[in-house]
Amino acid sequence: QVQLVESGGGLVQPGESLRLSCAASGSIFNIAAMYWYRQAPGKQRELVAAITSGGRTTYADSVKGRFTISRDNAKNTVYLQMNSLKPEDTAVLYCNVAAVLRVGSVPHSYWGQGTQVTVSS
Repeated sequence: QVQLVESGGGLVQPGESLRLSCAASGSIFNIAAMYWYRQAPGKQRELVAAITSGGRTTYADSVKGRFTISRDNAKNTVYLQMNSLKPEDTAVLYCNVAAVLRVGSVPHSYWGQGTQVTVSS
């Protein structure tokens, strides 16, 4: 019912920036929250940033002050601005949304396909 398309990943040098986008489509009544997760090779998937429909945000300690999550509710799109990137930020970034498909129903979780972020000198 819900499809997420991610874009914006790539290869950058330490200190540079990337901006990721994730656009949700389908029969969506409302998106309660949107998230960015990342998974590095050999490591467990971790939550990087989250934003609610009201604009409240939260970040992993490792990215505070460097990453900014934002959303455009009209476009059902979430963004992740990543500044001052470090080699340890190298990971596959996954977008996730908690979407309500019908009024009165509970949100369900949907995942994007992932986009590679590589930070290397």
